[in-house]
Amino acid sequence: MTGTGYRVTPARVLRSEWHKLWTLRTTWITLLTACVLVLAVGIAMGTTYDGDDSDVDTVVFVLFGTQLSQICFAVLGILVTAGEYATGMIRASLTAVPRRLPVLWAKAAVFTTVAFTLCLVTNVVTFLVAQIWLSGSDKELTLTDDGVLGALAGSAAGITLMSLIALGLGALLRSVPGAIGAFVGSILILPEVLTTLPLDGIDTVIRHFPAQAASSLGSIERVEDTVAPGTGLLALALWAAAVLAAAALRLRRQDV
Repeated sequence: MTGTGYRVTPARVLRSEWHKLWTLRTTWITLLTACVLVLAVGIAMGTTYDGDDSDVDTVVFVLFGTQLSQICFAVLGILVTAGEYATGMIRASLTAVPRRLPVLWAKAAVFTTVAFTLCLVTNVVTFLVAQIWLSGSDKELTLTDDGVLGALAGSAAGITLMSLIALGLGALLRSVPGAIGAFVGSILILPEVLTTLPLDGIDTVIRHFPAQAASSLGSIERVEDTVAPGTGLLALALWAAAVLAAAALRLRRQDV
């Protein structure tokens, strides 16, 4: 049938991807784990603070657990795309949406919305809870203090864009193990390898790599040896756009 009620529209593709994401048990487990890790580590940092880390940025200090939650969000991003290739469900998705690319854009949009919202809420809650124990110390701050909300939002944006890169890798490689390996290799290992090369300007280039760019976003004070927050955000956005563009190109040219 080709009646109006059966037309494929962007809103319906988005709705489909939204329901698809939340009906997976993996989504709930991964997101809950990510939130609990950030909150638990934040509480631990607050309750054990004795002044030894007074030189560490307060937001960085209480959100130390985001280094663990980033792994959860990245894995979920990969499962959103590569997971469908592993189960074969991608065939049904692309049969329902023959133009193909709207499926990828909808997945990216839904995942970005969920990841950023959940990261930001978790960051704010963790910050407020940690301040219960940090009150009266040199790390006592409020949400209204200069730079606090920006740092909390910046941390959420960094995690979201890094996870969007992982989602793009999943769509590009169409393999969960392959995408996880590519994410770890390109994000964590490659920059370390490049630092050993005796090339002029290599340090400047590395500062614009995803993990290094993300590290500039989640602090009140500018982190040493990082780019400016605006530059870091732009670099991360360009990395995510490049990976998604490569995935879109393969999706258009190659059958499932």
